[in-house]
Amino acid sequence: MDRMSGDSGVVEKKSIPPLIKWPGGKRSLAQTILQFVPRRYGTYYEPFLGGGAVFFALRPLKSVLSDANQELINAYMHVRDHKDDLIRAMRSLKNSEDDYYAVRASSPRTPLRKAARTLYLTRLAFNGIHRVNLQGQFNVPYGHKTHLSTIDELHLASASEALSDAQLVSADFQEITESANHGDVVYFDPPYTVAHATNGFVKYNERIFSWDDQERLARHARELASRGCRVIVSNADHPSLHDLYHDFECHVVERPSVIAAASKHRRMVTECIFVLGGKAC
Repeated sequence: MDRMSGDSGVVEKKSIPPLIKWPGGKRSLAQTILQFVPRRYGTYYEPFLGGGAVFFALRPLKSVLSDANQELINAYMHVRDHKDDLIRAMRSLKNSEDDYYAVRASSPRTPLRKAARTLYLTRLAFNGIHRVNLQGQFNVPYGHKTHLSTIDELHLASASEALSDAQLVSADFQEITESANHGDVVYFDPPYTVAHATNGFVKYNERIFSWDDQERLARHARELASRGCRVIVSNADHPSLHDLYHDFECHVVERPSVIAAASKHRRMVTECIFVLGGKAC
């Protein structure tokens, strides 16, 4: 899908896969979400970046990207600004079970080594997923894909190019989108799980993104739409959220669940895309 942003009318570049597989990532829904992005717009904002599936599919000319995970933002900054140094650092690592667990247990001191560790672990981890425990420690076991190199240099180079003009910060979603204005696109993909789609949904999600934050996000989304922004919110298909976003367009979409380790055990789940403000033209 060719889209244009800003006033230059320059056609954006080809979509690429996300560099990291992030819990709750929108890889399978990215093209559906892009249907709600206007053909012409100003700046693209994505405050809950994660794996950045929608950003890498859209590849806007001007963007402001953020995530509360500072380790993740550090990795993206090095992909953007220090690609060659990062490639050299990752070439020095090896793909073996012993090496994997040694890297997983390590605590690098330099930002470069921290970035290399993040990308190495997410490439070689089981199912290629990023996951941490309650102490914030990466805890995914080794994936035993011994045929993989420690880095996909072409993919990293493509991601570096896509990020070349992006502003990257680690900040609260409201703070990072305060500058959004008429004609901009803001895509919110807050943390949530659809595992508890009925009873207990709010309580289960409280520890990853509180209900107070959900309400604050909805209020801020309305305020951005009132400025003339196109606001798109991904969230769970749950009555409490339908009520919270009652004045938004609601599009229920279906995707495979990625909770089960084996694909044959994964079921289809529904999520919502809430849209307000601007125009999809």
